[in-house]
Amino acid sequence: MELTNETQVLGIDLGGTAIKLGRFGRDGVCLQSLTVPTPQPATPEAVLVTMVTAIEQIDLDRKSRAIGVGTPGPADADGRIARVAINLAGWQNVPLADWLEAKTGRMTVLANDANCAGLGEAWLGAGRSFRDLILLTLGTGVGGAIILNGNLFVGRDGSAGELGLIALSPADDAPLCNSGNRGSLEQYAAIPAIRRRTGLEPDQLGNLAQAGDLDALEFWRLYGRDLGIGLSSLIYVLTPEAIVIGGGISASAKFFFPAILSEINRRVLPSSRQGLQLLPATLGNQAGMVGAAKLALERLKKSGKVSR
Repeated sequence: MELTNETQVLGIDLGGTAIKLGRFGRDGVCLQSLTVPTPQPATPEAVLVTMVTAIEQIDLDRKSRAIGVGTPGPADADGRIARVAINLAGWQNVPLADWLEAKTGRMTVLANDANCAGLGEAWLGAGRSFRDLILLTLGTGVGGAIILNGNLFVGRDGSAGELGLIALSPADDAPLCNSGNRGSLEQYAAIPAIRRRTGLEPDQLGNLAQAGDLDALEFWRLYGRDLGIGLSSLIYVLTPEAIVIGGGISASAKFFFPAILSEINRRVLPSSRQGLQLLPATLGNQAGMVGAAKLALERLKKSGKVSR
């Protein structure tokens, strides 16, 4: 069944400190938004109560037909279960979609928050002109999303696309990742890695680089080199049309994008990077919410339950 001009959905981005909600039309226009604090401790039961209360506030007339939720960790392939939620207390195999459907009466689907951000950028952001793209989010961790032929790729069990966990260094003494891997891309590109390597915050390094500080400029060159090495492996496997870089660290993109491109050009055959574009994300911290709404629209369309 086709979506109608009146179709509305809710997109929810569940974070460790805040929950962002938006009510969207089928064209992606945000009709209303709301941000509420994530309860502390953020147990599944407490988060559910907070979400349901916020949904009632943002959709008093119950015009939305479905809910999409981005969670800080992998969901199962069917988008029903939050398998793990990073930095949230007690989240192991939580059937959040079932819970929300029972409480709200609206069809619900879950996805990893980075996957939602990728969907958002592919739908309305920097990736909207491409069918095949990679999104990398650089923040407290390094998240990723893969869009192939316009569709989100999550693999057979929903856990594909953990781009920040790919191995970057084979050294036995490389930094240990929470995933159990040593020398993962995240251990060189996330905020804690930057603190470990420099003793400074990313925004401080950005300000120093803007002022012409040579040490800061050299750090960003090496940072871009490391990202370029990791992305080169992904390019060979996926041959995307575009790579979109988001997250808080991307505010300093102009200082490390040249090094990324230089490394990609040095390491990747022209046949595998033909026409490749490297782009900054454009939706900012709204990307996850927008992508969650897109997820809901797609699930609603597939279900055929559009009309009341």
